[in-house]
Amino acid sequence: MTSLGTNPPADRLTHLRQDTPLTQSLPEQIAARMSERIVSGVYVPGQRIMEQAVAAEFEVSRGPVREALRLLEKEGLVTILARRGAQVTNPTIEEVNEIFDIRAMLNGLRDRLIAESPRRTSLLPLIEQDITRLVEAAELPGTGDDYIEIVTRLNRLLTQAAGNRRLQAILGSLAVQTLRYTRLGLSSRERRLQSVRHWQGLLQAIRSGDGDAAERIARQRVLDSRDAAVELLRALAATPAQSAA
Repeated sequence: MTSLGTNPPADRLTHLRQDTPLTQSLPEQIAARMSERIVSGVYVPGQRIMEQAVAAEFEVSRGPVREALRLLEKEGLVTILARRGAQVTNPTIEEVNEIFDIRAMLNGLRDRLIAESPRRTSLLPLIEQDITRLVEAAELPGTGDDYIEIVTRLNRLLTQAAGNRRLQAILGSLAVQTLRYTRLGLSSRERRLQSVRHWQGLLQAIRSGDGDAAERIARQRVLDSRDAAVELLRALAATPAQSAA
């Protein structure tokens, strides 16, 4: 099993500080960089993370790395094992279903709040702009990295606009936990086009102030992503058994 910190190019501390907000602490900066690696698939489920290797890579002491790993554990991205270091999580399909189900409900609440808010009109130009970009990105070949980047930014915009700090914190954590599987769920052009239709419907619901429609569309968008990700996870789990047969 590969240990984290030994394979990828080194992300030096100076690079971290250039790419992350100045308000972030050193452990938060390290956690953000490692989180990016996990959700992008650079580090795979089950891969071990060795404090000493990460500290050497980022040219810091082990203390900030230890704190960074605790932050990642809170986000559900790693599990810290006694005397064995940390390990990238490998949730079961049941756990993936549970996380997406919770996110679907909370995204529905978030988008209802936005649609029913009198301040929604100030958001519409920003939402329209990102959805226009989504339409273009959905057609691009490949696994949809550009599309996912725009979706992530759009979700962040809506979460901040909802005006509920507790909801922001919970959805922020869930977004990190599900991003690995959202990438799977949006890896095909067909799924991205389906996702775009949901976003276009949400835009119309917000524009018309229809909270019921906004909530329904938001939930279905997340559930569709869940179903696509679970289908691919099942296919990947079945592949070794088929090869052995």
